[in-house]
Amino acid sequence: MIQRKQVIPGDVVAKGNYRYGSYIEKHGDEYVALRVGVAEVLRDEIKLNPLTGPYLPHTDDEVIGKVVDINGFGWVVDINSCFDGFLPASFVFGRDFSPATHDLSSKFRVGDIIGTRIETSERSRDPQLSIRGQGYGKIESGEIVKISPTKVPRVIGRRGAMINLISERTGCDVRVGQNGVVVVDGSPEGIMKAVKAIMLVEEETHAPDLMSKVEEALGGSAVGGN
Repeated sequence: MIQRKQVIPGDVVAKGNYRYGSYIEKHGDEYVALRVGVAEVLRDEIKLNPLTGPYLPHTDDEVIGKVVDINGFGWVVDINSCFDGFLPASFVFGRDFSPATHDLSSKFRVGDIIGTRIETSERSRDPQLSIRGQGYGKIESGEIVKISPTKVPRVIGRRGAMINLISERTGCDVRVGQNGVVVVDGSPEGIMKAVKAIMLVEEETHAPDLMSKVEEALGGSAVGGN
C-alpha cells in the first residue's frame, strides 16, 4: 500500500532502509525531504513529487526540445530548462564530421522539434545531448503541450498506466519528455481529448482518485487513431 503525505524541507519522510530518488536525503536511518511536495512511501522505495520546480537535467533523461541555434559544431536546443542542451554534430554525422564539408541544416533546422537523450550533465556547462538509439531524432508532427516537469511521473503513471489510458481512449500517440514537453499526435478530435486529459492530470496531480477522474473526462471508447 502506498502512503502519501505532504512535506516541507526538513520533514522526516520515513525511517528504515529504502531506495530513494531526487529531493530526498538520507541521514542515518532517516529520509529527509528537501522540497515542498507530496512524499510517497512504497514497500521498498520513497519518492517525493515537488509541487513546483524547473527541469533539472540528469544523464539518460529522455527529453523533447526545440532547435534554437546552429553553430559550426552542433545544434543548440531549448530543453525547457534554465540550461540549453547541445547536440554535437559528431554525434550525428560520425567521427568523420568536418565543419567544412557537412551542412548541419541538412539534418536539423532552427525550429525543428527533436526527441533526444541527455548524454552528459554537469553543473559547470550545458548538458550534452544525443540522438543515438531508436526513436530519437526529428519529430515530424504533433501538438506540443508543456506541463510542469515535476508532474511528469503522474502523467506517465505507475508502469505507464495513465499515459496508456490516455492513448487508448483517444487513439493518439503521446510522447512525454522528462523535461515536461509532451507531443500528442493523432486526429484533431483525439488530440483535443488527450490534451484536456493531460492538463487535468497536471491540475489534479495529488488527487487520490485521479485515474477515475481522467477516465470520466475521457469517456467512451477510443476515437479514430492516426
